[in-house]
Amino acid sequence: METTQLKIGMPAGSLASAQRGGNLIELLASSGFRTSGYDKGGPTKFTTINLLFGWDGRPQEFGSQLEIGELDVAIAGDDWIRERQLEMKLEYGIEVNLERVMTLNRGEVQLVGIIADAAYTSTEEFLRSLVSQKPLITVASEMPYLALDWIQRRLGEIGRADDFAAHSVQKYKTPPKIQKGVLVYESWGKTESKVKHGAVDIGLEISQTGSAIKAYGLAVVETVMRSQTSIYTNPATGMDPAKRELLEMFLLNVYGATHAENKVMLLFNVPNRLCEEVERYLTANNLFGDEPTVNKGKEYTEYDIQVDVDDPQKPLALVRYSLAKLGARSINTIPITSSIPGMKVIRKG
Repeated sequence: METTQLKIGMPAGSLASAQRGGNLIELLASSGFRTSGYDKGGPTKFTTINLLFGWDGRPQEFGSQLEIGELDVAIAGDDWIRERQLEMKLEYGIEVNLERVMTLNRGEVQLVGIIADAAYTSTEEFLRSLVSQKPLITVASEMPYLALDWIQRRLGEIGRADDFAAHSVQKYKTPPKIQKGVLVYESWGKTESKVKHGAVDIGLEISQTGSAIKAYGLAVVETVMRSQTSIYTNPATGMDPAKRELLEMFLLNVYGATHAENKVMLLFNVPNRLCEEVERYLTANNLFGDEPTVNKGKEYTEYDIQVDVDDPQKPLALVRYSLAKLGARSINTIPITSSIPGMKVIRKG
């Protein structure tokens, strides 16, 4: 009898490296899904559960694979998924409906519009000047359809969409297929250089720090999109009861690992005569979920609470100090690898 498996798109690139990016390997291990082979370029295998099937690939392709059902789930940047959706819509007239079911709080980048002339402070201002001078707007980007959609929307806002309705997406720098409209060159990086040297009028660049853009002396006219690594599914996956069960199991455990990041558990004992004051402190500082976890003994009561180590309003060191002043003893700090509030975190409504 064939066992139902959830086919998961595993992104090649920085996320697959234990030394770079958001370290997806560690996140999956904390979720209970250890892998082998992923860090070496594949094939990826889930070693602790045979209900998951790893499909190694490029996030640039996952949007299309989800659409045709080759994948049930994919881990990819929001920008690459949107790029494939726009390509299918603009080139083939097909609406690709995918669902972003969870963000992973890693791999954040910005897609920014860049030009060589710092005199312009917005895309619209730059385009108004540009379209009065030339019939063909040239653009460079590693994400050509996101660039095309962006430029077309801004042309619409200045009332020139019809005049520049024609478009062509081509490899850099192939002969133009159109003489009027929007020509987008798909580049393999170094978009800044192409804009700097006047090879194109404007670029859409993937940026993390903006340092390269500054080094080239370019101006950012707009932040077009903010993107991070997320989990996407084809809505049809949820229509299959067996796969929906696997999907919920996968999502719940991944959520637990991301939710636990930067959190620790504090375990401590309090003499029973001091419990009331300690509980007032915990309540006033919202240092528990539904209610404090309490194990009451004859002389002492044991508490455990969860603390966010990055919370500037309630620094971990201050919480421990405050508890000690109130009479808490044996204050132990324990790292958390997973924290699951309940099924509500992955179910709508």
